[in-house]
Amino acid sequence: MRMIRIEKLGNTWGDTFSLKDISLDVEEGEYFVILGPTGAGKTLLLELIAGIYYPERGHIMIDGEDKTSRPPERRNIGFMYQDYSLFPHMDAKGNIEYGMRVRGIDPEERGRRLEELVGLLDISSLLHRDVTTLSGGEQQKVAMARALACYPKVLLLDEPFSALDERTKSRLIHEMKALHHHERLTVVHVTHSQEEALQLADRIAIMMDGRIVQVGTPSEIFSRPSSMDIADFVKVENIWKARVNECTHDTLTLDLYGYEVRMARPEQFDCTEREVRLLIRPEDIVVGSGARTSARNRFHGVITAVEQRGFYHVVRIDCGFPVVTVVTKNSVEELRLEVGASVDIFFKTTALHVVSV
Repeated sequence: MRMIRIEKLGNTWGDTFSLKDISLDVEEGEYFVILGPTGAGKTLLLELIAGIYYPERGHIMIDGEDKTSRPPERRNIGFMYQDYSLFPHMDAKGNIEYGMRVRGIDPEERGRRLEELVGLLDISSLLHRDVTTLSGGEQQKVAMARALACYPKVLLLDEPFSALDERTKSRLIHEMKALHHHERLTVVHVTHSQEEALQLADRIAIMMDGRIVQVGTPSEIFSRPSSMDIADFVKVENIWKARVNECTHDTLTLDLYGYEVRMARPEQFDCTEREVRLLIRPEDIVVGSGARTSARNRFHGVITAVEQRGFYHVVRIDCGFPVVTVVTKNSVEELRLEVGASVDIFFKTTALHVVSV
């Protein structure tokens, strides 16, 4: 069942920025992430959905009802801003109960819901604390409880983890997954963090310059970007010039720097295309030396750099064209991957993606 439908939404802010004909569907119970660079218009779109601003054109449907011109309190949504926006003159309990009091929820139901959220988020020790003394992670939990208190149909999150250290962020992302499942919420989460999107999203919308430019599963977005701009944003590091030699109903044969490469033809690919870009993510390339593999495409090269990146290594290889792959520390040691070493690389035809130029 569709929870949110946005149809041809548009709005202009001054002379500098506009949202342009945005159409989007979010299913009931879906964790939907809007991902894009800073300045893409992500927060502005969220505020239009929330009713903080009204659009100049287009429609916003929530749970089958047109909410385009209704104020926030009549949309049955929860909203959590990046800075949490807790009321400094109230303790944590007062912040959580605020929305329920405004809506006239009776004290018995308020108490039951408060107890439920306190247990779910493990914040009993925070209830009577001054919110200005809370850590970032504690503030986030209180803000989340406040957003959930009135049983919203939709939860809107604006960069909810951006102010947190990596350890706290990792723990709260795990807790967010559990919360989403427990509350059976429809969540729209705005972020510029690809890590958050990969860990949380059922589907992702990429937003650039006030437009939605691609919608898909995390796998589709990160391995099958629909344009070079998106490929660059999601860090597809292997982007190679190629020429289409043959195009059939199900197969593409390409010339890659003098090598022949075959791949499945994408459904929408135009056979009149000749100059294209061939894309593959670093993690989809296997490094070895005469290794046994079912991968059809195999090339020989020389390592030009080995770079440690935390718990993995980036290995750069010259195969007559530049190749970037990632391997574990154990692989570096076992395969003796060092600058100047000769290696083979392998990748499956299904790992390749082609983009028109």
